[in-house]
Amino acid sequence: MAYSEYLAERIENSLKKEVEYETKKMMGGLVFMVFGHMCLGISRDKNTDEDRLMIRCGKEHYDQLLKLPGARIMDFTGKPMKGFLHIYPDGFDHNRDLEFWISQALSFNKTLRQP
Repeated sequence: MAYSEYLAERIENSLKKEVEYETKKMMGGLVFMVFGHMCLGISRDKNTDEDRLMIRCGKEHYDQLLKLPGARIMDFTGKPMKGFLHIYPDGFDHNRDLEFWISQALSFNKTLRQP
């Protein structure tokens, strides 16, 4: 398995309280789609074998969020993808921290919806 089923369950338990979502397997992990847009995902870092979140946070608060525990630049292609972050376990082990990152992703997701 390329991602933690336990982490997926934690995210699903949080999301189902807030919004409808669907999951898709992609990029070697699991992505959570909200209103048809990629919102967040999970995968395992091939170099460290750590679980990690992928958060779509947009560019507006990117630099501030990057300073938080566990946050790292997302660079699948070797080039940073501004507006997306990887969050490592020290940033989401506690439920309140995971909830924070999910709320950041959902907040940005709302900006993508058509009026």
